[in-house]
Amino acid sequence: MKKIWVLAVMAAGLLVGLTGPAHADDNPANADLPKHSLIGYLHASFANGSGYVRMADVPDAWDIIDLAFGEPTSPTSGDIRFTRCPASECPNVESDEEFTAAIRAKQAQGKKVLLSIGGQNGQVQLTTTAARDAFVRSVSEIIDRYGLDGLDVDFEGHSLYLDAGDTDFRNPTTPVIVNLISALKSLKAKYGAGFVLTMAPETFFVQVGHQFYGGAGGGDNRTGAYLPVIDAMRDDLTVLHVQDYNSGPVMGLDGQYHNMGGADFHIAMTDMVKAGFEVANTGQTFAGLRPDQIGIGLPAAVSAGNGHTPPAQVQQAVNCLVKGQDCGSYTLRGGTSPDLRGLMAWSVNWDHYYGWEFMNSHEPFLNGLP
Repeated sequence: MKKIWVLAVMAAGLLVGLTGPAHADDNPANADLPKHSLIGYLHASFANGSGYVRMADVPDAWDIIDLAFGEPTSPTSGDIRFTRCPASECPNVESDEEFTAAIRAKQAQGKKVLLSIGGQNGQVQLTTTAARDAFVRSVSEIIDRYGLDGLDVDFEGHSLYLDAGDTDFRNPTTPVIVNLISALKSLKAKYGAGFVLTMAPETFFVQVGHQFYGGAGGGDNRTGAYLPVIDAMRDDLTVLHVQDYNSGPVMGLDGQYHNMGGADFHIAMTDMVKAGFEVANTGQTFAGLRPDQIGIGLPAAVSAGNGHTPPAQVQQAVNCLVKGQDCGSYTLRGGTSPDLRGLMAWSVNWDHYYGWEFMNSHEPFLNGLP
């Protein structure tokens, strides 16, 4: 997610999107968050050209901090490791003790600190029940070691896909999807109602499922592959923040293609997650999520990902989604969302590198929403 790679897509040459399901009763993990939250990824295991930011130096504006990344020992092992950035790459890295103490200080302020698993390089394919069990065990060990609040699922690349014939997102049969759902349910059961679960799929794995689902017709079998996971976990999902970047054009509910980088894309993509949509070639409808479960994923700066959107355009999109104002030619199918959860940035580090433009623009804006 957060580094730049572009998915090779469909015979039609499109890259498409991501979305999530969900109608569920509110849970403590949601209720503990500010109504409108700022969510950011912290490069905890690498610098990525933007420089290392110590946990203690993350500004208080960030309500959810995702530690990037936990990665598997091999794509199919399920054995997740979280390795702190080495001093050779991050000269100002703090000690484990300082890192843990800073996490505690953030939590004392009401912030949530999560382990994010995956990213561009962390391919996770839970092809077997043994891999599933290793995933639950190893993720639990990391959460317990640092006293984290939950988990962010940032599976990209070839982590999720749909086997031939797996056409009912409500009853998936592909092992990598079935085992991931089982693992997430186990973690939620282990840690209880306050466990924070977020997801950061690319549009290709969510919204694109409206036009293409799986490999039907010879297409890419990864299209829409997050939909079964989102749907199965909708009652336990805290925030879905689809990555509205590194994406090709995506067809919206208006039957038009929308391009990243402006307010229109965020309006159309978020409306799909809120309103729900028909899943291609299945005759089934993916039900929309509650607004408090929906965030918008953005590059914090021009170097952070393709599709950077200027702050004014981001705020235009949010005003449309929350208040129904300044929507341009787009008509919201899902209605307004006064409880829209907020904005996610890749990343805290890139925002720091560019002088905190994302944070300084959007935190007061979010705080000023009704």
